Amino acid sequence: MKGACLNFENPIEDAVSRIRFAPQSNNLLISSWDSNLRLYDVDSSLLRLEAPAPSQAALLDCCFQSESVAFTAASDGSITRYDLHSGTIDAIGNHQDMATCVGYSIETCQVISAGLDKKVMSWDMRLANPLALFQNLGAEINSISISGFDLMVAVGAAVNIYDLRNYERAVDLKELSMDVGISCVASVPFTRGYAIGLIDGRVALEISNPLNSNSTGYAFRCHPTTKDGTAHLVSVNDIVFNPHIGGTFVTGDNEGYVTAWDAKSKRRLHEFPRYPNSVASLSYNHVGQLLAVVSSYTYQEANESSGSLERERTSQASCKS
Repeated sequence: MKGACLNFENPIEDAVSRIRFAPQSNNLLISSWDSNLRLYDVDSSLLRLEAPAPSQAALLDCCFQSESVAFTAASDGSITRYDLHSGTIDAIGNHQDMATCVGYSIETCQVISAGLDKKVMSWDMRLANPLALFQNLGAEINSISISGFDLMVAVGAAVNIYDLRNYERAVDLKELSMDVGISCVASVPFTRGYAIGLIDGRVALEISNPLNSNSTGYAFRCHPTTKDGTAHLVSVNDIVFNPHIGGTFVTGDNEGYVTAWDAKSKRRLHEFPRYPNSVASLSYNHVGQLLAVVSSYTYQEANESSGSLERERTSQASCKS
C-alpha cells in the first residue's frame, strides 16, 4: 500500500468535516469548517471546484446526489444544493439548529438531513418545490447512514432504523448494552446491518441474516483501554465498508489510527502508519481500490494545527491478507 498527499494551491484553512468519493468516478467531495465545498479530481490531481457556502457558515457534512450534484449541511442549519458543473448554489431548507448530517437516497430520491434540533428532515428532489418532512427524535443526532430503503440514525446510545418509504416511526430500535455515546454509524453494504463507532474506542456490529430472522451482534475494542496505567478513551470517528470486498471495513480514530478489519472473521487485517492528527473522515471509491483519509483536527481540538488530506491506494489482495 502506498499513499500520496493531495495538494491544494489554496490550503484548507480549517478542519475538514467530511470527504466523499463520487458514485462513479474518482472525484472527491470535501466539506470543511472554512465554509468551502471542494471537488478534487484524484486521478488528475486537480481541484475542479471551490465554492463558498452562501452564508459563510461552517460546512459539517456533504454528500453526492450524482456526479454533477452535491449537498451540504452547515452550522447555521442550512441544507444546500450545489451544481458541480455550473457552480450554481440553491437553498433546499433549514434546521433550527446546527445541521450535522446529510445523505441522499438513490432509491427514493430523497435528501435526508439531521441536526442538533433533534430532527430528521427529508426533501423529495423529484418535486419542483420539495416539501420538508421531519421526525422529531427528542435527542441531538450526530450521525446517519443510508442503505437501500433503510435509514440508520444514531441517537445517544441507540440506533433507530427507518424505512424511507414511510418513516413516521422506527421499524427497529437497537439499544446498546453499554451506556456509551455513539460517534458514527455506517451501513453494511452486503446485507442488512450496521457498524457503530463509540466514543470510548469500541466498534459494535449488528448484521442480519437474510435467510432467517436471526442477527449477529458483537463489539470489540480498537485499542487498549489503558495508557501508561491510566484510563484512555479514544473516539472512533468514522467507519467505511469496502464496496467490493464483503465484510471488510476501516476505522479511523481520534489518535490518528486507521485500521482495516474483517467483520466475518473478527480480526485486524492491517494498520496504516499513524497520521499526525485525528482521523476525521474516510471514504472508499466506487470500486474499493482507493481509500481517502483525512487527517485533521476536529472541532473538539480547535487549538491544534490545520490538517492534511491524504489518499491510500489499496489492492483487493492486500485487503484480504
